[in-house]
Amino acid sequence: MRKIQTILMVLFMGSLVACGQSTKGVKDAKGLPVGVKAPTFKALDEDNTEFRLSFALEKGPVVLIFYRGYWCPVCNRHLSQIQDSLKLITGKGVTVVAISPEKPEYLEKMKEKTGASFRLLYDEGYRIANAYDVTFNPKNSELVIYNTMLNANLKETHSDDSQRLPIPATYLINMKGMITWRQFDPNYKNRSTVSEILKAIDNLK
Repeated sequence: MRKIQTILMVLFMGSLVACGQSTKGVKDAKGLPVGVKAPTFKALDEDNTEFRLSFALEKGPVVLIFYRGYWCPVCNRHLSQIQDSLKLITGKGVTVVAISPEKPEYLEKMKEKTGASFRLLYDEGYRIANAYDVTFNPKNSELVIYNTMLNANLKETHSDDSQRLPIPATYLINMKGMITWRQFDPNYKNRSTVSEILKAIDNLK
């Protein structure tokens, strides 16, 4: 019996690898560090309009925020705080974008909840979160809470049914495409503050 269970587990793990899915936990995601080149990407926003990081960087630095979804109360509060002080950030010539694995129609729900006037981006297939090493697999007990109590419905709102999530993180990328500052914490309750972001922008070389 134990041998059969082992075989089934190997087959299950193999199927995840074949599908390009990661099984790493929250402690395994380290996030890209300061001082490395930021992976470039393109993604659709809530209006299905394409955003390209390379184009945005031609105009100025970019603040890149990863968040979990419209169902997350902490994400709602965080993006609302960013919106409340958005002019302080954009007034310094900086573009703000926020990314989640949710499809565009759910980005629109987040926009309605937070009043965000900055662009919200759809990370289809977790490509961007993977590139920045912030993707992880929540525990089953966490998924029960997210999907039942918070109505996240991750299999429906995301591009696949793996129910992966990004660790909420904030990156500041300069016009040379380098990561110059980040806020990264596996504890989803800890988020970047506007004062921290402004200080990081002022310290840009």
